[in-house]
Amino acid sequence: MKRNNTEQVGEVLRRLLRQEGLETPLNEYRLVDAWKDVVGEAIARYTTNIYIKNQVLFVHLSSSVLRQELMMSRQLLIRNLNSQVGAQVIVNIIFR
Repeated sequence: MKRNNTEQVGEVLRRLLRQEGLETPLNEYRLVDAWKDVVGEAIARYTTNIYIKNQVLFVHLSSSVLRQELMMSRQLLIRNLNSQVGAQVIVNIIFR
């Protein structure tokens, strides 16, 4: 018996997440989780709090020198973080 209406499991899960409104929170969680992979272990040690609100990533840092350095590479970080998740989750980063 051959079935013509087959779908890939990944596509069905994406559609279900989108319908239930869970796609955005899941992508936000994945982006926050990817912070350490994108910036590296050394910079991640100076990070005290990370969260997303209204497509803006807020990053609290314990080093003012590192904060200034990351501000200069903000656009590159946004691009790398979004590509790590595979969706445009953030449009800006605010370092505090």
